[in-house]
Amino acid sequence: MESNGPATGEHIVAGPKKPYKQLEQHSSSLPFGQRISLAQIAGPTYVTPQTLIQQVAYSLSDRLWTYSPDTFDLDVAVKDWHARGEKNVHGYMTNVEALQVRSGAASIALGYIFSKDFDLKKKHIPQSILASSSSLQYLRAALDQVSLLYAVASPFVAHVAAVDYQAGPNPGLVTDYATALSLAEEVGLALVASCSAYESQHMSLFSTALALHIPTIHIYDGVKVGRDTTRIIDVLDQGGLRNSYDAVSEAVRKVTSKHDSNDTKVTRLLEAFNNELGTDYGLFEYCGHATPDIVMVVFGTVEASLGSQIVQSLERDGKQIGLIVVRIYRPFVEEEFVKALPKSTTVVGVLGQVADRHAVSDPAVQSNLYSDVVAALTFCSEWTTPPTIVDVKYPREQAWTPVAMTSALQYITTKPLLKSQNGLSLSSLQQVDTEDTQQFTFWNLDESPLASVPTALGQALSKDSASNVMFSTKYDNLMQGGLQRTDVRKSKKSLDALFSINGADTVFVGDVSILKQVDVLGALKQGGNVFLSGPNVKVEDVEKKLPIGFRKGLQDFDAHLYILDSTAVEGIDGDKELEAYLTQVAFLRIAMPSLEKTGLQKLGAVNGNADVFKQLSDKLHAGLREIEIPEDWVKVDEEREIPPLPKDIYSNSFFPFDKSEQESPTLLKDWTTVAKSLAFREAYRAETLLRPDLTFKTWTVTLKEHRRLTPPTYDRNIMNLEFDLGDNGMEYNIGDSLGIHPRNSELEVQAFIEAYGLDPSAVVEMQTRDDPSILQSNTVYQILVDQVDIFGRPSRQFYESLASFATDPAQHKTLLALGGSEGAIEFKRRAEVDTVTFADVLEEFPSAHPPFNELVRLIPPLKRREYSIASCQKVTPGSVSLMIVTVLWSDPRGRDRFGLATRYLNALKPGDKVTVSLKPSVMKLPPNPTDPIIMAGLGTGLAPFRAFVQHRAWEKARGIEIGPVLLYMGSRHQREEYCYGEEWEAYRDAGVISLLSCAFSRDQPQKIYIQDRMRQTGRELEDAYLVRPGAFYLCGPTWPVPDVTNVLEEVIRRKGEREGAKRGKVNSRRRIEELKDAGRFVLEVY
Repeated sequence: MESNGPATGEHIVAGPKKPYKQLEQHSSSLPFGQRISLAQIAGPTYVTPQTLIQQVAYSLSDRLWTYSPDTFDLDVAVKDWHARGEKNVHGYMTNVEALQVRSGAASIALGYIFSKDFDLKKKHIPQSILASSSSLQYLRAALDQVSLLYAVASPFVAHVAAVDYQAGPNPGLVTDYATALSLAEEVGLALVASCSAYESQHMSLFSTALALHIPTIHIYDGVKVGRDTTRIIDVLDQGGLRNSYDAVSEAVRKVTSKHDSNDTKVTRLLEAFNNELGTDYGLFEYCGHATPDIVMVVFGTVEASLGSQIVQSLERDGKQIGLIVVRIYRPFVEEEFVKALPKSTTVVGVLGQVADRHAVSDPAVQSNLYSDVVAALTFCSEWTTPPTIVDVKYPREQAWTPVAMTSALQYITTKPLLKSQNGLSLSSLQQVDTEDTQQFTFWNLDESPLASVPTALGQALSKDSASNVMFSTKYDNLMQGGLQRTDVRKSKKSLDALFSINGADTVFVGDVSILKQVDVLGALKQGGNVFLSGPNVKVEDVEKKLPIGFRKGLQDFDAHLYILDSTAVEGIDGDKELEAYLTQVAFLRIAMPSLEKTGLQKLGAVNGNADVFKQLSDKLHAGLREIEIPEDWVKVDEEREIPPLPKDIYSNSFFPFDKSEQESPTLLKDWTTVAKSLAFREAYRAETLLRPDLTFKTWTVTLKEHRRLTPPTYDRNIMNLEFDLGDNGMEYNIGDSLGIHPRNSELEVQAFIEAYGLDPSAVVEMQTRDDPSILQSNTVYQILVDQVDIFGRPSRQFYESLASFATDPAQHKTLLALGGSEGAIEFKRRAEVDTVTFADVLEEFPSAHPPFNELVRLIPPLKRREYSIASCQKVTPGSVSLMIVTVLWSDPRGRDRFGLATRYLNALKPGDKVTVSLKPSVMKLPPNPTDPIIMAGLGTGLAPFRAFVQHRAWEKARGIEIGPVLLYMGSRHQREEYCYGEEWEAYRDAGVISLLSCAFSRDQPQKIYIQDRMRQTGRELEDAYLVRPGAFYLCGPTWPVPDVTNVLEEVIRRKGEREGAKRGKVNSRRRIEELKDAGRFVLEVY
């Protein structure tokens, strides 16, 4: 790459500490995280949709009530403007009241609007709410009253971010439209959606004008789009808002009367709005082929924007497909919907959100949008034969990507929408013009001083008026103590990319430890740059610092690797701000070398230290190195496992993890206090729960059958456990995992209680670990049996924490050593060889004797163990089955050791009660029963496939045509480990399983594995997987993943070469990635 070279500079000036500017992010809902005044919001500007929505609400309202959870920051801008004394368009400060989200939350707003002291001069000034969809359930009663009394009320509009926090096994932020859709229908509110970031201000303004006639909810994506910083050209300032609002309101007043229907009012208002702003918004907006066969109906910001882009890509390829975006859901003007739907349409898909995955699989549940579309078309006379209507339901946690949206469209048509060769492919659905757009991805730990680097670079890039920059950050506070990802796109064209970057020109990694947690190369384009921050990392040490999977990926992507050792640059001397500045300069030189000189000036303007940046640029060569990637880096031992890493993080917060929070103390209580809380439940807000320490739903099941699948003399105890559900109402899906909540041995707990000198009946009050607002009271005995992993393996941190309680100097020193680097070898021996437990350590170091309320804070909770469900509920509606192998070993002292859960389960007898929970899995059957399924299972990895086959058998028994079912199973010996063998053969004889291929590795001199059986049946595999096309599943240990993948790649290459591709030119690896993205290559390995 050519460069104009480093800018000339001088030595960094020595002397007293310089006042380097710290670039703080005040809130992810603000543009680049920085505060912005009302006067700055005008014309072409960088802004977040949330900021624009707050601008409209503050500028046009008399009062503004906000119901924002602390970490959502839905009102951070309006509170700042109010604190500064900024005025609205009416000439005074809008009164901003931040209120708690609780039952009866909107009563104060209701009281103000209908107060006898209300200033009637303000009756026609809007009253507004800022809230999240999670708060709507608490606002419902007040909204119901507003709707009933609207004839005598002020205009009322609620701007709602479609966001909620979903607890459970995969906690995180979800986009929630379903709550607002139901509320608008039941209460009688208008509901308007922003369909992209660029129209958020317009739709906020339109909703406020609509509130003159109907109480209105304006809803927008609150998880991602609302917080992305984007350049928007036609932003109205306060004066423009006032003029447009008055003009539209007056135009509608002249042509409507109070007797007109809501349908008429909203139609005329939108017409006046378009006339005033020169826009072309519709109640329902169609895009796609002029004469489509199939049309998808969507509602929601990402759904509308991404769906439109995908449909237009498919339409350019000649696909007769279209999409209708529902902009105004209530009132649902049926005549306008029918007018928008092309008359050639034969199938209408309705992409409708429902509460969760259970609602998706429940045929009795319909999405709200589906019901409206059915009503509109059922009584329509436009078609001789009405179109078929398909409810394409999806849960709130659905993450929309080009592949996911295309899969939803594929669901409503039998014609393939994508071709793998010589046509439209997954890569051609990329909605970013990579020729014109530069894309950068940044990975940082929350506490890293480099976390500010992408913010500074994003702001610097935004100073180029000829370019458009899009800036997006998300946080995963559950990974590595807090991890954040920032995507920055720069283009000459407007950007509307609503998904994570998957073809970055440069990927920056702020800490080498991140490479062990995330596959950062999943965001890189072929031939791209990887930039690592590596203080004190020397060139000769690079190989051992980088994980083998990452090193292999570098060569696969033909990547260029750069490492910055800031300690090698004179003058940095551990200064965190200077280190961040140096990193910004290095990124410029790597990613945009031709722009370094002007880039330094812009970075200096952003950070306020232009001279320092020139000096750093001059010294950068001392610390920045391009690393050659030798071939021997990627030589991997065939026996060595390279576990797959996630390619992205899961957004579960809008802020970095606050590590300064202090946990409230655990308190010892007496039975008198517990008795009072039970006697006066309402006063103490007490309730009795099965497992108050768990945030996800649990059920109690009863063991029905405990059957060993292997001979009693065999060294592996594989068992089938069948549990009776009774009337507990638990419903599970194919592929789900059952979480078993094990209990510690009661005998061992009693022995520990006696040895530690505890009172088993003493009552302890403690916070639940996942929700500090909930206090639970339990006895010492209950806590040790059910909640605390007292017989688990201690971490280094435990030794270090325990040392502070040791009164014996020698024991204190030993514990500190075990918790630090000097005792690493001994710690490893204890953990991996001796397998010592927390109880063992407490016995070994008796002078370290924390009180019980401290002990339960030091020891982690018992974790549930998850097992793939080995049954189909349609076949066995009253029960659920598991296939489990007992985990056992002996330690050096000759003591038998068992896996906690398998020991617990192995001891169960029929009639015993067990606490369980559910966890969704990636192991899902294809939506079409005729799609082939290819299953490869090793050992207990057969469990989900038993459920798969049962489901296919159930479909076949009901006359439903099913596709081929191929089962490859592997174990050591047929006589001992042919688990469920009679079932498999019966299903094969009945025509359910079309290919049963078993690999018993040790029944012959040469070992045979499932990859060998797959290779032997390559033509059947090709037909089922690539011709039909089917879905491939692998479940079991990780070690066969590379070999199995190689077989599939061989099949792909052979097919491509037979069809005319040159030998060696078929990119089978990329095809595997495409199949993986399409949900047709699924791994569940452990």
